[in-house]
Amino acid sequence: MSKPLIMTPGPTYVHEDVRRAMLNDIGNPDLEERFFEFYKETCERLKRLLKTENDVIIMSGEGILGLEAACASIIEPGDRVLCIDNGIFGNGFGCYVKMYGGEPEFLKFDYREAVDVNVVEDFLKKDHNFKAATLVHCETPSGISNPVGDICKMLKRYGILSIVDSVSAVGGETLETDEWNIDIVLGGSQKCISAPPGLTFLSISHDAWNAILKRKSPVIGYYCNLSLWKSWYEDRWFPYTQPVSDIYALRAAADRLLGDQLRIERHRNIANAVRAALVNSGLELYPKNGFSNTVTTFFVPHGTTFGDIYNMMLNEHNILIGGSFGFLKDKVIRIGHMGENCYQDKISKTLDALDRTFEKLNIDLQSKLYSSCQYVPSPNSHF
Repeated sequence: MSKPLIMTPGPTYVHEDVRRAMLNDIGNPDLEERFFEFYKETCERLKRLLKTENDVIIMSGEGILGLEAACASIIEPGDRVLCIDNGIFGNGFGCYVKMYGGEPEFLKFDYREAVDVNVVEDFLKKDHNFKAATLVHCETPSGISNPVGDICKMLKRYGILSIVDSVSAVGGETLETDEWNIDIVLGGSQKCISAPPGLTFLSISHDAWNAILKRKSPVIGYYCNLSLWKSWYEDRWFPYTQPVSDIYALRAAADRLLGDQLRIERHRNIANAVRAALVNSGLELYPKNGFSNTVTTFFVPHGTTFGDIYNMMLNEHNILIGGSFGFLKDKVIRIGHMGENCYQDKISKTLDALDRTFEKLNIDLQSKLYSSCQYVPSPNSHF
């Protein structure tokens, strides 16, 4: 059997051009001038995706490394940190805050809804004595995107550093790092970028560098210590040997994404079409609002299980779909329409297979998903 069509919310399909890039000669990244230049040029491409003039670095490790490194480098023992929490990853930031001696204060929201900017503003009027705030651009488990632009601008007015997890959003959602005053924004190679998993990248603002370099206490640990990267280019020195082939692939994938001037509109339109098909069929979306451009989450229909759907999709249709984890385990199905997954032919094939799967499992739909999915460029449509 051929390899399955991967329609999960990361890792995503890796294009042949990106895989071929990994065949380039490896050399010695610690000693060769050409690799320092290649790494810098790759960071410049990522700056264009992030819409920033801030420093960007690439680290060897999945996106979680970036989240932990940001917390490890910014947070000192006793620092108060606001954790804006409307999902599993928003809540998880608190673990890193505690790990490095910080004191997390959770501002919680309904896990089926986007963060309400007005509630954040009312909270900050009463209490804004925080060194930093953490928030998630796209909550991947639930398929909810948050208004990080409005929130980060507000945080900056109060002198609070912002740490934004945009791992599942970079490339598929609008992101204006500098305009929105984001201090640290994090991405990952395996989501919309559609490169192999294993790399995280992040931008670091002037204010964030000040906080990192002027700490009263040393950063705990080495691998997560961002201060080691401050002068990597001037010194021609990396804190550790770089994963050359992975960075070749990241560069090729970033070039593909940057070459698509309509990438945000493409993600938005396909996401709208998928959600419309699900709603028209009678299936229930998990989010009530704040729908993501990159992943759609809906409840497992009554009368079956996620395991039955997953196994039939894979074994009979050779398509890999996602479930979720934590409190959403076995309750929802996730379709990843991000990066190389986000094309009509792949979405159509996935929805047709779901129709056949539901029919075989005796799940009645009000209309077929495949026939209900109309790709109509209407950025303002919503549910």
